[in-house]
Amino acid sequence: MALRKKHREAEVSTDSLSDIMFFLMLFFLILSTMVSPNAIKVALPKSDVKTTVNNDVKPIHLAITKDKKYFVNSKEVSFPTLESEISALSSTRLEPTVIMHLDKELSIQDEIDIMTICYKLKCKTVLATAATNK
Repeated sequence: MALRKKHREAEVSTDSLSDIMFFLMLFFLILSTMVSPNAIKVALPKSDVKTTVNNDVKPIHLAITKDKKYFVNSKEVSFPTLESEISALSSTRLEPTVIMHLDKELSIQDEIDIMTICYKLKCKTVLATAATNK
C-alpha cells in the first residue's frame, strides 16, 4: 500500500515571471534611449523661432548654469581654460559650431564673453532656446 503525502508542495511557475522580466528590460531599454545625454540643468530662454543645426556637422555643446559653471560637451571646465578647450575641439572640425545652452538668468555680458571667444576661434555660435507654449 503506497502512502501519499497529505500536503502538496507549492510550485512556482516561472513562465510568467520571465515574461514580466522581459517586458521590464524592454521598457528600461526604450526609456534609456529617450534620456538626453546633455543632462545639465539649464533654464533656457524661450523663443518662437524654430531652426535646427545640420546633423552632419558635429557641434560643440557649451552649457553655462546660473551659478556660472561651464560645461563643454558635458565636461566641466573653468572659465580661464574655456578658450583652450573650445580651440582644441574646433581644430578637428571643418565648420566648428558652438551651441550655447545658457541659463536665462545669466547676464548679457556672460553671453558676449562666450561669443567673443568663439569669434576669436572663428566658430559659428548658436543660442539654444526652449520652445514657447502657445
